[in-house]
Amino acid sequence: MREFFGFGGYERPVEGAMSWQHLTFVCTLMALMVGLSVLLGLWNRQKEFKYKNRVLIVTAILIDSIELFKIILFCFRSGDPWDWLHNLPLFLCSIQLIAIPLAAFSKGRIRDAALDFVFIFGLLGAIFGTFGATQNYNAYPVLAFDNVVSGITHSMSGFASLYIAISGMASMKKKNVGITFGILSGFCVIAYIANLLVDYNYMFLMSHDGTPYSIVYNLVGGNAILYPIAVVLLFLVYIACFYYVFFLVQKWRAAKRQRITAIVQG
Repeated sequence: MREFFGFGGYERPVEGAMSWQHLTFVCTLMALMVGLSVLLGLWNRQKEFKYKNRVLIVTAILIDSIELFKIILFCFRSGDPWDWLHNLPLFLCSIQLIAIPLAAFSKGRIRDAALDFVFIFGLLGAIFGTFGATQNYNAYPVLAFDNVVSGITHSMSGFASLYIAISGMASMKKKNVGITFGILSGFCVIAYIANLLVDYNYMFLMSHDGTPYSIVYNLVGGNAILYPIAVVLLFLVYIACFYYVFFLVQKWRAAKRQRITAIVQG
């Protein structure tokens, strides 16, 4: 248990990113994520919203409880009570620690926008936080507390995203696009300020840190101004593209239903 939680550092060898151990572990998490989201999503699809929302409520409580336990353990393990400053929910993936509870417990347009935000970014965060978390899997053994908790919370974000889609909870209303943009932009501003204050790399706005953001970092030559701007713009472009593709699919499905109806009536 001492070795699993990393007290005194990990003595086991690091298997490395994209090793068979890494891929086996994250593929298992992805299989559980997809299986549970499909099962519960289809089970609740025809039910009232309050029944659908119970799954999100449980997810919100679990994901925040696990993250809080992680922060407390990290502070205890490092011996620094201020270590929580380096574990704030200010990464793109960890925004779900706030967005999922907002989706589960708020009402009105805030709830709709939060549901859409989780739907848009949850699965992306799950993939990047498991398969793409090369910096973690090159630093710690696969079955270590750091990687296991990260894998679980990222998978729960992906689960929430798929569940919202399959159960029919996503609104994706055009009038809420601005709120979705605002949520992300606000977090980016807060993350950038926090980076300057505590000398950290929230939202990977200061450097790529071995993540796929290295592509953007290299494109702008590591420029301290252009790099964070490019990262934020990339987020916003992703949101716009997601909405665009979603509306195209909705339009295609509506046209398909009309053709089927015309054939049946004809």
